Amino acid sequence: MNEGEVFHEKQRLELCAIHALNNVLQERVFTKETADDICKRLAPQCVVNPHRSMLGTGNYDVNVIMAALQSRELAAVWWDKRRTVQSLCLCNVQGFILNVPSRVSLGIVSLPLRRRHWLAVRRVNGQYYNLDSKLKNPVCIGAEAELRVFLTEQLSQDVAEMLLVVRQEVEEDGSWLNPDNSQNGLFF
Repeated sequence: MNEGEVFHEKQRLELCAIHALNNVLQERVFTKETADDICKRLAPQCVVNPHRSMLGTGNYDVNVIMAALQSRELAAVWWDKRRTVQSLCLCNVQGFILNVPSRVSLGIVSLPLRRRHWLAVRRVNGQYYNLDSKLKNPVCIGAEAELRVFLTEQLSQDVAEMLLVVRQEVEEDGSWLNPDNSQNGLFF
């Protein structure tokens, strides 16, 4: 597969949530304006909107991502890191949006600071790709086995989180999880 055929938005301002959404959908659907509109709907009475940066440069929170996906008849399922990624039913997952720590840099100078960063992973033509907007190009992860290794490594970071992007009916019936692994050592 030619990586040029994979849709990949690159990082601009603090718009990684928008880039992650568009990258996981494999088309430019959301813009800063549509994300700002979602923020206004989520907190209509707030002078300072809690779902984005006060400076208006982005830095959107998970609520914006969830509302954006719902507008496309999709859902975001929060992944409980106590589960193993082996229990994922990958055929029912459209993609992944991860929130990971990321270094802060000014030009070529890397600062000793870490911020949160949204990135997308998606299957395209049988291969999974890391569609992090900070990358110059999409990076091929490989097939299902390589994806599970990649996700396990990402989730091993203390503050890393993962959302599964699924159709709404998949969220409702829980078919994003393999039926034989539904409890997978978790007791509720």
